[in-house]
Order: sequence, then structure tokens, then C-alpha cells
Amino acid sequence: MSLKIEVKKFSELKLTELYDILQLRSEVFVVEQDCVYQDIDGKDQEALHVIGYKNDKIVAYTRCFKPGYYFEEAAIGRVVVKHSERKFGYGHDIMKASAKAIEEEYQTSNIKLSAQQYLIKFYESHGYKTTGEGYLEDGIPHIAMIKN
Repeated sequence: MSLKIEVKKFSELKLTELYDILQLRSEVFVVEQDCVYQDIDGKDQEALHVIGYKNDKIVAYTRCFKPGYYFEEAAIGRVVVKHSERKFGYGHDIMKASAKAIEEEYQTSNIKLSAQQYLIKFYESHGYKTTGEGYLEDGIPHIAMIKN
């Protein structure tokens, strides 16, 4: 079953969608990865939200930012796929949709992200290259990656 993708600004999100997005992010980033951090960081209002639905349930998500907001380049963050849905390749679908949304909304294909290091090969498969040294973000090894 393919993923149904919607791209929305914060003001276009329904309350139930926002709730489901925050629940998915918490389920994966806080509970599954056992990482206590401030997910609700005040940046969602400035983001473009790329949402992947399967049977009307949110199972994949990213948030994207215009160049100059998060990094000099456009940015993709909070890349998440529900654990039970990862075997279907939805991570690839949501990343392709996010790059397309950035190109359409911000007219650029120059994108930077902060990748969890164990996912380097996944991001490389989408054309990203590591840059700089690795670092800890919320106790998890990360590295910056850029796609031009």
C-alpha cells in the first residue's frame, strides 16, 4: 500500500493532525529511542509539515524549513516513521516528498539535515553527503549531511 502524502503549513494543520504528529514524534524519539528532550521547541509554527498517511493514520512525517531559518540551506528534520511501518519503505517515500516540497515551496534543492549516524547510508541513498565531524545531539551520535 502506498503512502498518501500531504504537505501543510502549521496554520493548515487540524488539531487532530497536530496531536497525531506530536504523538508519533514522542513515540519514536522519546520512548523508543529513550531520549528525554524538548520536542515541542517552538519551531513547528515556521515549518512545512510533510505528512504520510496509511489508512487515514499518520505513519511517517518530516518538518522542513526555508533556507536561513535552521541552517544556511533549506532543512529537513524530525524524520520519523512509525516502528511497525518501517518495513514498507515509507522512510524513502517521505524523504522524496520532503525534497519535492522544499523545491516547490522554497525553490531550492540545496538541503541540510542533522542525521542520526546509524542512518547515514539511508540518507546517502537520497543523495546526501556527510559534512564535518560527528557530534552528540540529545545524547545520540549525529552528523550533518548536505544534498546539493
